[in-house]
Amino acid sequence: MGNKTKEKILRTLDKGEESDKLSKGFDTFIMALILLNVAAVIIETVESIHVRYGDFFDYFEVFSVVVFSIEYLVRLWACTAIEKYKHPVWGRLKYIVSVEAIIDLLAIVPFYLPFLLNHADGRIIRILRLLRLFRLFKLGRYSMAFGLVTNVIKKRKEELVVTLTLLVILLIFASTLMYYIENEPEREGFQSIPETMWWGVATLTTVGYGDVYPITPLGKLLGAIIAVLGVGLFALPAGIIAAGFESELSGRKKKKKDKDE
Repeated sequence: MGNKTKEKILRTLDKGEESDKLSKGFDTFIMALILLNVAAVIIETVESIHVRYGDFFDYFEVFSVVVFSIEYLVRLWACTAIEKYKHPVWGRLKYIVSVEAIIDLLAIVPFYLPFLLNHADGRIIRILRLLRLFRLFKLGRYSMAFGLVTNVIKKRKEELVVTLTLLVILLIFASTLMYYIENEPEREGFQSIPETMWWGVATLTTVGYGDVYPITPLGKLLGAIIAVLGVGLFALPAGIIAAGFESELSGRKKKKKDKDE
């Protein structure tokens, strides 16, 4: 089959044009299958349901993996129609290590690994089953909402990195100061700087679990200052992302308006 056939298949697998009913139907089917898989992972943890419908969950898992495996193999075969993956060998290897392909692979690997780990610990098997939740990330390929979030993060990554860097610096600074202020042999929670960081995270996020807290006057003063600073700093990422959403949505509305005109 030539590149035209591969391009047509890729258009069907990915978000197609508004008039492409086959592509829209495939997107809807895959999105529904992903959401049902996530629901199955959650529901089957209820013991009474798992005991009664365990076979159904197993059959549904096999069906889902077959669908996702075929999709992955078809994408791997057809990816050479894309310019950057056009080499039949190196292009496919390059595609395999792309973010989209890795997410697709993670969606099916947890099913196959137990067969390779026949004598694995039961806890490992349970963790592998939990990894099926990675299928949720596949929605990014089909859902406009996930695509919107990805675009916003990509465009605002510099601002987000700066903000997160400031938060890390403040966390380290606050935890170090609190350690030297509150560190006493009988005081739990402040026996080391890494241990004190739990207090720092709870305070900066204004969650305040109350399991660890300062008792000295100076420690209480520092805790109050850090809590106030945390309110402002933790609001910054939310503001940056909100501004990014507004900008992205405005841009899409403008493009749609220009297209309609």
